[in-house]
Amino acid sequence: MKLPRAIATLGGIGHAPYAPGTAGSIVALPFAWLIAYSAGRFALLLAAVIALAIGAWASELYTAQTKRADPSECVVDELAGQWIACAFAPTTVLGYGLAFLLFRLFDMWKPWPIRAVERWHGGIGVMADDVVAALVAGAILVGLSHFGII
Repeated sequence: MKLPRAIATLGGIGHAPYAPGTAGSIVALPFAWLIAYSAGRFALLLAAVIALAIGAWASELYTAQTKRADPSECVVDELAGQWIACAFAPTTVLGYGLAFLLFRLFDMWKPWPIRAVERWHGGIGVMADDVVAALVAGAILVGLSHFGII
């Protein structure tokens, strides 16, 4: 069970003493930038889908092991969500800064429909609210980009 734990906690980053979800998102940013810069935003979105699948698997096993629905140290969902949000942002410091802020805002605030999917169980449940938060953030980023704001 070491591999699922390592994946679910992003190698222990989820054990950060303060704001482990934010720590997971921050760690995801340079990797998102590297993927998008070298292979494009579609490649980043594809990488996010792969991270989502692997993260759901690892989270399923980790939540079963810990007997907790969504342990705070399980932050692979932040990586997948942050990558999804960044895939909709221009590959600029401003674009990624806004992707980070918007994703964290919606992931922590959890307005509808994010709160509705948070009730799902297992690995998919761990990942789902972050995916929806990332898509909401992404929609805002597309709008800001369309109107030339970013």
